[in-house]
Amino acid sequence: MKPENLTALSNEELLKKLKNLKTDKLINATIIGVTIGIVVYSAVKNGFGFFTFFTLVAAILIARSFASNTILEKEVQKEIASRNLQ
Repeated sequence: MKPENLTALSNEELLKKLKNLKTDKLINATIIGVTIGIVVYSAVKNGFGFFTFFTLVAAILIARSFASNTILEKEVQKEIASRNLQ
């Protein structure tokens, strides 16, 4: 969602969007932690192989999504502050 579309959302939709972004943030952090744990375990147990790097690439892609969601969350928080919502 682009930041200019945030102004078109109602107050309830905006608060719901912020709640969903925070939930997604927690889920993404958990998935990143698990995948990094799998990479470390796989590297120690079996050495470096295709699946070790494949899992690492998946963690990097999730981290990119995590970063874009963080930026969107900041924009939503700015919009909420501009509307004086809580």
